[in-house]
Amino acid sequence: MTTAALLNQIYHLPVSERMLIVERTIRSIRTEKNGLANAAAFMADEYRNDRELTAFTQLDMENFYETR
Repeated sequence: MTTAALLNQIYHLPVSERMLIVERTIRSIRTEKNGLANAAAFMADEYRNDRELTAFTQLDMENFYETR
């Protein structure tokens, strides 16, 4: 179902059901956002403590020459 078709179907629902859709959609976005924030915090700790993950950052200031 396309977004336009979905919105058209939602438009025809009673207000109480449309509010329920909005509330659950916002809740799902917040849950996903929290999950991403937790994953980022976990990986930040990993990058600080695991030298293998940052081994190639020593090359960040090196010039890059692409072979053709």
